Amino acid sequence: MGIRGLMSFVEDHSNEFFTDLKVRDTKIVIDGYALFHRLCFNSNLELRYGGDYDSFADVVQKFFESLFACNICPYVVLDGGCDISDKKLKTLKDRAREKIQMAHSLSVGGGGYVCPLLIREVFIQVLIKLQVCFVQCFSEADRDIMTLANHWNCPVLSSDSDFCIFDLKTGFCPLNSFQWRNVSTIKGTQDCYIPAKCFSIDALCRHFSNMNKALLPLFAVLCGNDHINLPIMDTFLSKVRLPLGATSSKGRRHHRVLGLLNWLSHFANPTEALDNVLKYLPKKDRENVKEILCCSMEEYQQSQVKLQDFFQYGTYACPAALNLDLPEWVLVALAKGQLSPFISDALVLRRTILHTQVENMQQPNAHRISLPIRQIIYGLLLNASPHLENVSWNALPSQPPAFSEVERINKNIKTSIVNAVELPKDYSDLSKLTELSLAKRQILLLETLKVKQTILEPIPSSLKLLVSVSCYWLQHTEAKAKLHHLQALLLGMLMGPLHVIINSPDKEGLREDGARMLYEEFQRVKEQTRPGTRLDLDTAHIFCQWQCCLQMGMYLNQLLSAPLPEPDLTRLYSGSLVHGLCRQLLTSTSVESLLSMCPEAKQLYEHLFNATRSYASAELFLPKGKSNSKKKRHKKHGTSWSKNRVGTTSDTKCWYEGSNRFGLLTVENLEEHIELSELE
Repeated sequence: MGIRGLMSFVEDHSNEFFTDLKVRDTKIVIDGYALFHRLCFNSNLELRYGGDYDSFADVVQKFFESLFACNICPYVVLDGGCDISDKKLKTLKDRAREKIQMAHSLSVGGGGYVCPLLIREVFIQVLIKLQVCFVQCFSEADRDIMTLANHWNCPVLSSDSDFCIFDLKTGFCPLNSFQWRNVSTIKGTQDCYIPAKCFSIDALCRHFSNMNKALLPLFAVLCGNDHINLPIMDTFLSKVRLPLGATSSKGRRHHRVLGLLNWLSHFANPTEALDNVLKYLPKKDRENVKEILCCSMEEYQQSQVKLQDFFQYGTYACPAALNLDLPEWVLVALAKGQLSPFISDALVLRRTILHTQVENMQQPNAHRISLPIRQIIYGLLLNASPHLENVSWNALPSQPPAFSEVERINKNIKTSIVNAVELPKDYSDLSKLTELSLAKRQILLLETLKVKQTILEPIPSSLKLLVSVSCYWLQHTEAKAKLHHLQALLLGMLMGPLHVIINSPDKEGLREDGARMLYEEFQRVKEQTRPGTRLDLDTAHIFCQWQCCLQMGMYLNQLLSAPLPEPDLTRLYSGSLVHGLCRQLLTSTSVESLLSMCPEAKQLYEHLFNATRSYASAELFLPKGKSNSKKKRHKKHGTSWSKNRVGTTSDTKCWYEGSNRFGLLTVENLEEHIELSELE
């Protein structure tokens, strides 16, 4: 949620509303959504290249290591899908538009904050690796966080201003004053703590004439939060004379917050205050507005969900979810973060939001490439529960079942209608999907990705899904990928295996040295890419499309209970590295020269390239000519650049199979060779 202007207002009165805290030896309930956004945007990470997931994973790990050093036991609570009432849809659409504007700004060299597409999945994988307890709620998590923190008498860590309204027994620590990078030691001991500030709701109420804290939920809905934005409230605000009291240093920005709190402090309880609000409104609107305001105020009351039962016994009981009578395995997988909120939105609302990346805004949005995968996902979700039949959806009885997608069109959003694929009977009952054999689930996954199982046989299990997704990506003309794009992606995939070799004690010294040298070379390429390098928009768009394929490939794999192992995203794609490798491969560096220092990495790369190249179009191996003069020379010798491609003449095919069978040459050398072979 979030109340406009409240967080900056209370921070403007920091000395009055906050106390200093030395956080140690305690449980702490963490707003997961707020945390991964904070760590992503405040750690000097590169955001233009689609995500340096390795760097982000390192930051997340350091954050939790700071907590462990202070004997702080974290419990992370993540938001799930949207509420079935869809009350936040307008807010979500507004944020989607803002994200498009920020993504465009980043794409042309400006500033902005856009989370990379797979940041949530990376965050969850790090939590699992570190054995940090976490839960994914069925919908928004704020009330569940408050209820759990009060049950355990521990603080909440978030950046959401709604936690200034919740009546928290032990208080709320804002992330921006939680100094986890500055772990300190108590004098004369070895005990560590994290300096923080803790917001006190009692101090806020004292400041406003000892107002009743039960009035704060009404203040939140009058001020405007993510769930309510009634234009008629402007009628009330224009008629009531709000007493300002002491002026705020932020001026007019805090006018509404200060005025409303002063005005509400004159009432004994919410009922009296609400009656006074309604009398300023036209009689015909009063009952409707009262119902909306009361319903919104309930969002600040205790939740019925007992997250302590999940953390203690592994059981998650959410009344809203249970009322839908969804399959038990789906509810369990959602709570454990094994299914994405994308799935629950599609399941419950038949509507999904496709998040914009830093892509080329003049091209169709990058998610278009993964539409066939989403249609299969939607097909699997069609027959989930008879209780969902009453939900108002797009498809008429005579039409195919449809889902709606909120997607980017140019620099705005549009809701598009997408038909689900009707699947064979074996896959038509969601409740029995987990009972299908591994072979049947794997067949559906690979057929969707248009990949033959035989090509995956030489590939390590941890990379099979990545290779499958990359094959799907290469088969779609929307990607317009070139050889150096594929080479750079596959080289980037070596980072995980290299990291394993370097950190495995049983590896031979020589092999470890070669792996370390290559790993350090990749790190140099990554670092050289970051400072002020101009973004190649077409390349960025191509890699955004690949990430969209990977995201939906992972979601389908999760829905099918992982017929292929889920890849470790933390060292799989580093945007800065992959973009940097693209630049080098277009000039002087060859894959062969890079990999010569590590035979093990070279062999793995060859397996990856060999598997993917059979799914690439012939054009992939023939970059455009470097100048018009070369094209003229081709014509002079009776050849056509567009018709005579690698693999289409016996000579070129022979040379390609021999000299560049694994894509080891540079793009320039490849181009030169093709020119010479054509001239001959």
